[in-house]
Amino acid sequence: MSKKKHNFFERAANKITQWAGSSYAFGGAALLILAWIVSGPVFGYSDTWQLVINTGTTIITFLMVFLIQKTQNKDSKAVQLKLNELIAASREASNRMVDIEDLDEEELDLLHRFYRHLSERSQKNANLHESHSIDAADALHDRKSQQGKGAGPQKQLP
Repeated sequence: MSKKKHNFFERAANKITQWAGSSYAFGGAALLILAWIVSGPVFGYSDTWQLVINTGTTIITFLMVFLIQKTQNKDSKAVQLKLNELIAASREASNRMVDIEDLDEEELDLLHRFYRHLSERSQKNANLHESHSIDAADALHDRKSQQGKGAGPQKQLP
């Protein structure tokens, strides 16, 4: 996949968020706060002196929220696409898991309960490294558990 030129905002957002997360940015912010504290006696700890730091930090925080959120959204989308590719490439994985980030909270809770149930069942197995797809987990587990004992009734998911 070729890399296209990003627009100015995206390039600036990426550079600013990378810099803001650096130790240089932290050191600069700490020095700025220290300089502000030291300047307090010079300005008589006036309301204007306090307003300068309050206004400055509020503006920076306000702008950084949007830049960080943009970068987080992009990173999250890239991770989801990578996970979707891994799911699609695995013969044993359930394709139903692709794009589950679009499900609502109730549907995600249902999947969470299923995987908790699957985890509890896996802990009962002698081999904890065996895995099951979402589609075949209960049937496969029941087959393994009932080998030599005769087929019993299939359990439904919680």
